[in-house]
Amino acid sequence: MFASRLLIIFTIISAAFFTVGSIRLVPDEKSSFKDASQDFMEAPAYQNGPKCSVLPKNKLLLACDPSAVHIAMTLDPAYLRGTVSAVHSILKHTSCPENIFFHFIASGSSPPLANTLSSVFPSLSFKLYTFDETIVKNLISSSIRQALDNPLNYARSYLSEILSSCVHRVIYLDSDVIVVDDIKKLWQVSLTGSRTIGAPESKTLERV
Repeated sequence: MFASRLLIIFTIISAAFFTVGSIRLVPDEKSSFKDASQDFMEAPAYQNGPKCSVLPKNKLLLACDPSAVHIAMTLDPAYLRGTVSAVHSILKHTSCPENIFFHFIASGSSPPLANTLSSVFPSLSFKLYTFDETIVKNLISSSIRQALDNPLNYARSYLSEILSSCVHRVIYLDSDVIVVDDIKKLWQVSLTGSRTIGAPESKTLERV
């Protein structure tokens, strides 16, 4: 399927490098999930440094602001610990945390995870999108390994259709990624010519 519009995507795929058992909730925890905010401490109020651009405080305006750093991630109850850790690492290491906007993608059957995010990160600017799992559910092989059998894993392929039409550039991160440098450095990398996707090169990715 070809995207209906041009969307420049930086993607960091970590599945080939890390195991996710330590951040995945066991089935009983997932099935009883309602509001996991009590399982996490409230994050500190991350604030911009003195050299940061002043962007709109209104989240609706920031969601479409090309000057903001746009990050897309899937939001799955089973990997909520990983998502919270990833967001923490992004905000902690960037010089302009208030200029970052998160685009979270969840399945239609997911619990109200937005409440948990708002409780853990009261000042976080984000929007929650719903991914229709039926689009890919029948396309997933029954022989695929368990880590890849969740339809939400394939939402990244439909970012141009899921995200708001005003978003023309985005960094996609897996939920088990820990960022150890300023994400703005990656955002400032120029993708010129016909390049619409940037991804790290690694021979280990051949098995994915």
